[in-house]
Amino acid sequence: MESITLDREAMHLKDELMPRYAKLVYNGFWFAPEREMIQAAIDKSQERVSGTVRVKLYKGMATVVGRKSEQSLYSLDHVTFEDDQVYDQRDAEGFIKLQALRLRLAKALRD
Repeated sequence: MESITLDREAMHLKDELMPRYAKLVYNGFWFAPEREMIQAAIDKSQERVSGTVRVKLYKGMATVVGRKSEQSLYSLDHVTFEDDQVYDQRDAEGFIKLQALRLRLAKALRD
């Protein structure tokens, strides 16, 4: 099976679920259906994740100081907006108009 890291949106969802999961465990709801549902989502998100994380432990705190994965979705070759072979800025026109639609509608109601 091919291994990859989580994409941005999957990671954001996982980050949103973690506080709820921690609260359930803290309050003793280990066998609660909602904890099991969140666990299933987390387990699914981790099926294809691989890599190494370095953690620094100091006075009861854990801090991530490094991470790497051979299957990372991050690529230095694809993070520039300057190189038109990687990113064509015309691709953003429709997205920008769609994201701004609610703002234009709100302004029209105020005027």
